[in-house]
Amino acid sequence: MSISDIDDKRNGLSIVVPFLNEEEGIVAFCDAIDEHSTVLDFPIEIVFVNDGSTDKSVELIRQYDFKNLKKVKVVDLSRNFGSHAAIRAGVANAYYDNCTWMGSDLQEPIEFLALSFEQLKAGYDAVYIEKKTVKVSVFNRAFSKMYSRLMRKYAVSNYSSDGISVIVFNHKIKKLLNDNIESNSSIMLQIMNSGYKYTTLSLDFHERSAGKSKWTLSKKIKLFIDSFVAFSFMPIRLVSIIGIIMFFVGLIAGIVVVVNKFINPSAPLGYSTVAVILLVGFGITNISLGIIAEYLWRAYDAARKRPVYIVSEVYDLTDEQ
Repeated sequence: MSISDIDDKRNGLSIVVPFLNEEEGIVAFCDAIDEHSTVLDFPIEIVFVNDGSTDKSVELIRQYDFKNLKKVKVVDLSRNFGSHAAIRAGVANAYYDNCTWMGSDLQEPIEFLALSFEQLKAGYDAVYIEKKTVKVSVFNRAFSKMYSRLMRKYAVSNYSSDGISVIVFNHKIKKLLNDNIESNSSIMLQIMNSGYKYTTLSLDFHERSAGKSKWTLSKKIKLFIDSFVAFSFMPIRLVSIIGIIMFFVGLIAGIVVVVNKFINPSAPLGYSTVAVILLVGFGITNISLGIIAEYLWRAYDAARKRPVYIVSEVYDLTDEQ
């Protein structure tokens, strides 16, 4: 690769847009990003990643007439792999060395593209886009706050307490992600845990432009578990702590029973107490085994080396148009 090719790739920005059944709002996104590209002083590429859509989202994108964007492609995955895997697929197929991602629902303020690219040119390797305000339900906001604080305390110390959903990064981090594709992991935490030089921008986020969020409760729980298991030893250490506490509680309870029997030989046997202790003990044991099983399953999954995503087709819309 010539020096001019390297300079060309490092002077633009590839934007990965993962989507799942977004036919209600995908045209509005195309309108917004195509128009916004005219006010940017650097070239951009849009990499749409179809994460197993069953509606007309892909058809609408391929039929859209991009008037200003010069580089647009659709990466079609064989099935639904999840948003983080879809982002990894987009980064792997991105032309430019500087990359980011954003949702097709236009919740991210589109001005973050120019603001963050300036920070990359200033020498930062990554720019974290922090949610200053966001219009979501009380439950979603509470979950985000709890997740952010736990991640900051137990996993990645530089995680924002207000939540980060977008990161803009340069060629160093792009190479890191492409060389180290992690399964059952968080792409954001992987970047934050890398130690590269970063800065944070705090911006106001918007409501979804159309359609219904695919960010379901089950996906949130999976991300929560994946994040802890992949980036923190706290859950496995918690098992040891609970075991030690239960041992001493049982030891003290045994001593109390023995002493009480000597002092008051006629005292009735505590069947209900024993039943409660057994229920609590077995409950904690099963929880502990579940935590250990999460680690073992992920180790086994990594050992099998199954692909994190499978690309079925890549459509270069620049060529099609």
